[in-house]
Amino acid sequence: MSSSAGGHATVLVVDDEEGVADVLAHRLGDRYETRVAYGGEEALERVDETVDAVLLDRRMPDVHGDDVLVEIRGRGYDCAVIMTTAVDPDLNILEMDFDDYLIKPTDAETLLAALDRQLEGRSRDSRLDEFFSLVSKLEVIESEHSPEELAGSEEYADLKRRAAELGRELEDSHADFDELVSTFREINRHPS
Repeated sequence: MSSSAGGHATVLVVDDEEGVADVLAHRLGDRYETRVAYGGEEALERVDETVDAVLLDRRMPDVHGDDVLVEIRGRGYDCAVIMTTAVDPDLNILEMDFDDYLIKPTDAETLLAALDRQLEGRSRDSRLDEFFSLVSKLEVIESEHSPEELAGSEEYADLKRRAAELGRELEDSHADFDELVSTFREINRHPS
């Protein structure tokens, strides 16, 4: 984690609704240094190696959040990326390189829990990062699609297998693995 001079992690809040972005940045400001971008283009201008995490709105009119994510990863930035959206996810999220996925409306407690999880555990073990990214995708997809819809998806089956494999490895190598999983699952990624 790069952390700013004051010791707080830097979070870039990206949302095309200025009021939403400003409120989120304000709510996170007690715990994190925050930057705000009011769209995808501005996000790409503001992200750099000093950003530790990005809260990235998925649906924006200028540059779609999916494209911003691809560009962030393409530039080699290893910051945590938490996608946020009010639109039900489709199966294409299975192939996306984000770390967590939250469905709006998302309260400050949920955002802080997701950010804390990403930033506190980051770099401790890259397998943990991969495992929780996979679990996030699976939980969101499973909440929005029936087992019948998922049965024909090879990507879904591959992710399930990889998550199970990683889970077994991590359980053997991390004494606190069950506690980490429990804390991760307490985050409300898809409010009803």
